[in-house]
Amino acid sequence: MANLVADVLGAMITPAVLISAGGTLVLSTSNRLSRVVDRVRVLAADAERLPDEADVSKPADPRAAGRRRLIVNQLRDLSRRAILLRSAIAALYLAIAFLIATSIGVGIFTALTLDYAWIPISLGMLGTGGLLWATGLLVREARLAISSTLEEMAYAGAVLRGDTPPT
Repeated sequence: MANLVADVLGAMITPAVLISAGGTLVLSTSNRLSRVVDRVRVLAADAERLPDEADVSKPADPRAAGRRRLIVNQLRDLSRRAILLRSAIAALYLAIAFLIATSIGVGIFTALTLDYAWIPISLGMLGTGGLLWATGLLVREARLAISSTLEEMAYAGAVLRGDTPPT
């Protein structure tokens, strides 16, 4: 009997490691989403300070045009990142729910001596699949973040060199 209890508790606790990993990913993803929101606010403020393109009384400023293009591109990328992060957070929460259900299912089915092991196994597979899906989304978001940062670095480099900013 003692071995059975130890086996059941071990099987119930095993998903806890994945639940903890999922929780860490949720925290990290939420922080990334907060940085996206903060960046959008900064870009919106920058956009408001740009001279109006429709003002024909002033000569066109190539730097302002370059900055405008950069802001448009950055906002496009930030929008994509926000959607990826939203999807990743949803997948992580769903994965955590499946892993919790796995742990509960192992306990219930063992305590009641029900022979439905396929249910907690399926729930565990769904939970780990959700973690895998969310990780893939986070990799895509990180690549987009790097691409966006490189674009901004190219713009800043051109401004510092006195060149016309890239398009």
